[in-house]
Amino acid sequence: MPPPDGHPPAGRQRWRQRCCRWLRPWSDSLWSRLAWVLGLGMLITQGVTSSVWFDLRYRHAMEMPIRLVSVQLADTLRTLELASALPAAQQLASLESGQFQLTLRHGPMPSGEDPDDLIRSVEDILNQSLSDRLGVQRHAQVLAAELIDDHGRTATLWRLLAAREPVGHFRIAVPLPAQPGQWLEVVASEAQGGIEAEPVSMIIDYVLRIYVLRILLVIAVALLAVRWVLQLMRRLAAAADALGRDLHRAPLPEDGPREVRQAAQTFNLMQRRLLEDRRERTRFLAAVSHDLRTPITRLRLRTELLPSGPLQARFRQDLEAMEQMVSSTLDFMRGEEHAEARQKVDVNGLLAGLRADFEEAGAKLALQGQARLPLSAYAASLRRCLQNLLENAIRYGGAAEIHVADSARELRIAIVDDGPGIPEESMELVFEPFYCVESSRNAELKGSGLGLSIARSIAQAHGATLELRNRSPRGLEAVLTIPRI
Repeated sequence: MPPPDGHPPAGRQRWRQRCCRWLRPWSDSLWSRLAWVLGLGMLITQGVTSSVWFDLRYRHAMEMPIRLVSVQLADTLRTLELASALPAAQQLASLESGQFQLTLRHGPMPSGEDPDDLIRSVEDILNQSLSDRLGVQRHAQVLAAELIDDHGRTATLWRLLAAREPVGHFRIAVPLPAQPGQWLEVVASEAQGGIEAEPVSMIIDYVLRIYVLRILLVIAVALLAVRWVLQLMRRLAAAADALGRDLHRAPLPEDGPREVRQAAQTFNLMQRRLLEDRRERTRFLAAVSHDLRTPITRLRLRTELLPSGPLQARFRQDLEAMEQMVSSTLDFMRGEEHAEARQKVDVNGLLAGLRADFEEAGAKLALQGQARLPLSAYAASLRRCLQNLLENAIRYGGAAEIHVADSARELRIAIVDDGPGIPEESMELVFEPFYCVESSRNAELKGSGLGLSIARSIAQAHGATLELRNRSPRGLEAVLTIPRI
């Protein structure tokens, strides 16, 4: 009984949790779940239909003994008809054997009401065989039929599998047309007529061919069909992943079955709507930014008319911050677009050019390592990403180092500085637009808060990862990892 509060007992809940933990790795994908459903469904279906096989096996085990009994019974009836002058007891004694007992009964035959299917089937075989051998229609009545296994026990459906040569025991009532009011009771036992079945081989054959082989074939065919059907889902998943990196990717082909075409059309419609929404947002922000430049320019001109002093300096500083924010916003929107085409980029030449530009501006920049092969990338976007990371490192650390590590699977570019670092709780927040950490970085070097946002957006467009980690005892490391595969 569940507790009064309606929750299951603790033991049952723990058992359920253990089962869920064990099944989770085996049911994590749609393919594995379909395999479970098909496999369990086949086992349940096979378990239900196995009763039919066992029943047929049982009937087959009874068929050979009753046919052998019918042969002996037909010979007995023919002999009794030919030797009708002999006393009945003498006739029966001469025809009996240890496995074939005859008794003459007086009175009406047993009614044999409501025989089961097995007895009715055995009776049909017996009467057919008697009629064929005697040449006339005879109707014997099977009063009892039973199979005995090798140990003398009643051979149930399961014991029958372990019996090498089961024996059929029968009790039969046969009317005697020449002697009205009398009938012959036959008690006979017969084996399989020398046909033996190896129990172990029979079980192995049944399990392998009926269970294992059939289930494996059905599951294999079904999973191949499911795999073919699920190609749409895999294609949609791959398209969604590519769309997250490049909104300008080629649309899905709208071919195949009707449902596939509808799904592809819906996906392409979503892509077009996203593109239009982004273009509209970009146009809006570009228009606002462009309109803001006019009053900023007018304010800058009016600032020059102010008397020289602290007030004029503060006005200039605020106007420069506003202009920088407008420019950074436009750069951010352009950074999200990535409308350029991928091409083979000489990473070593790109880094060398960035190093020369920063050194020309008076910054200290060291470069270690090199890329072994060109990289498939968006050239201008990749340059902007690395430039933003280097600007942050030089702004807050005074100098920077670039460490390049290349392999067949990925290209790793680490940019290291000796600045104050970033608090651990703000390590992900700094990638948000317009977020600045002024508690750990120099407030006098305040930026727009868009450099890292643009850098991560470009990294994601390349299918790459951009991570920040603090160094010990001070400094920050920005690691850009770009997959080559």
